[in-house]
Amino acid sequence: MQKHSMPLQDLPCLGLQGSMLSQSKRMTKRKSRGCLSEGLDTECTPTELIHQWSPPHKHQRLSSKGKENDSNQFVLARRSRKRKEPMSSGLSWDHLPDELLLRIFSYIPLQDLLRMSVVCKRWHRLAFDESLWHSVDLEGLTHMGPALQQVLKLGVRMLRCPRSFVEEPHFTGTEPLQITMMDLSSSIIPTSALESIISRCRLLEYLSLEGLQLSDAVISSLSQNPNLLQLNLSSCSGFSAPALADMLKSCTRIEQLNISWCDFNNDHVQSVVNNVSSRVTHINLSGYRENLMLDDVKVLVTRCPHIQTLDLSDSTLLMADSFPVLRQLEGLVHLSLSRCYHIHLAALTDLGQTFPMLSVLDVFGIVNGSHLSSLKKEMPRISINCMPFSSIARPTPDSRPVSCLMWNRKCGLRVRL
Repeated sequence: MQKHSMPLQDLPCLGLQGSMLSQSKRMTKRKSRGCLSEGLDTECTPTELIHQWSPPHKHQRLSSKGKENDSNQFVLARRSRKRKEPMSSGLSWDHLPDELLLRIFSYIPLQDLLRMSVVCKRWHRLAFDESLWHSVDLEGLTHMGPALQQVLKLGVRMLRCPRSFVEEPHFTGTEPLQITMMDLSSSIIPTSALESIISRCRLLEYLSLEGLQLSDAVISSLSQNPNLLQLNLSSCSGFSAPALADMLKSCTRIEQLNISWCDFNNDHVQSVVNNVSSRVTHINLSGYRENLMLDDVKVLVTRCPHIQTLDLSDSTLLMADSFPVLRQLEGLVHLSLSRCYHIHLAALTDLGQTFPMLSVLDVFGIVNGSHLSSLKKEMPRISINCMPFSSIARPTPDSRPVSCLMWNRKCGLRVRL
């Protein structure tokens, strides 16, 4: 068929098709631009943006297949295109919930956390959330006065700062502190500052003040903590025997007490054995060469029959006649008699039968060399001279590697030195 013989009714149809397609494209572009700008100008959640930017649902006209073709009637139809959604630039920190940010912040060292607190108001609020400051480790920190004051205000429960230097802090407020576990061992801290801290404590359960200069006010303040379970006052000084006796009478739940090598006389020793809690299972009374006598041991054994670990090292007045007294401790597992030079080697060989539950024996300074080998053969089930350092009531025993553990619990926030 020639070109001029083409039916005229077909020509407008083709033109209509082209004009409709071009017009629809222009309308689609205008709608997409308007929808996009509208979505960016308004604050919407991702779900709302999806619904806003999604194309409107179109009802497609249904037709039975084959009928139009049979009657030579063609229906023009256009398939709807999928609208391109705007490219996301990545997930913003602002979209993260507080719970997730707090989880991230919990892995950040203390110095970095303080720097992050100045980013914005929200991060400042989260950086000082109580959950992050539940446990803090300030070990070895110098000039710790301001930092310690701020940490105490934030409601810390576990505070670890051994071998630290604390200036004279000026504490404000008299509200009780929330501390339950605190380690200030071998720190340099003024006695007045220590008094201001301990006087506000009511919930202490684990406390180590090893090597510190104390006072009667500090010891009296400890009486306000009836839930005290473990107390380490090794190598402390500066408090009287009556104050010590009153404190031990009030703290009736103590299970582990390390009060070795203190600046004691015989009155202090008697205050301990006459007033220590009957629930004590681990006690260290080493270092009282001529102040601990057999009568004191008798009082202690009668008062505390559940002792499992007993350290009487460096008690030079003790002799083998103390063994029948100690035999009353049926559950004794660990006995330390190091440098008790009046106890002879022959008396030690019967300890395996005297104490059926005994598994650890420390006799440093009494048995050495070949005599030690012979003693080990005599008592093969007992470990002899395997623990040179006492672990009673100590937060981190010297026999363990240096770590942030405190009474087998790990502190969260740590200072990175």
